[in-house]
Amino acid sequence: MIDHITIEVSDLDKSKLFYEKAFAPLGYGLSFGKDGIFWAFDVGTGCLFEIQSTGGKPPLTHLHVAFRAKSKAEVEAFYRAALEAGAKDNGAPGPRPDYAEHYYACFVLDPDGYNIEAMINEPSASSF
Repeated sequence: MIDHITIEVSDLDKSKLFYEKAFAPLGYGLSFGKDGIFWAFDVGTGCLFEIQSTGGKPPLTHLHVAFRAKSKAEVEAFYRAALEAGAKDNGAPGPRPDYAEHYYACFVLDPDGYNIEAMINEPSASSF
């Protein structure tokens, strides 16, 4: 299942206002973000649609997709399989406490340079 998708936008303030208005009829709303950097919209069932400003540093890319894993072991298996399939490392498996307390993820760049993530964000993620 997709957890979140992040797209790069040319004007963050303009895009934030656009999505706030466009998502209102769908019941989607602004969830969190950082002024001048990115905004995340809750689009239901725990999934997020995120916009980011251009010119960001890695791991931010023009497109970012995060897939939910069921365990740390799945995150690590995804990482190994992706590298073996030709991906480039963009962040080895490990905790990401700056994202959330129980966030564990890895990042790879696909053949087009898009940032693909496998992640889990559950208290039980601390065990295999």
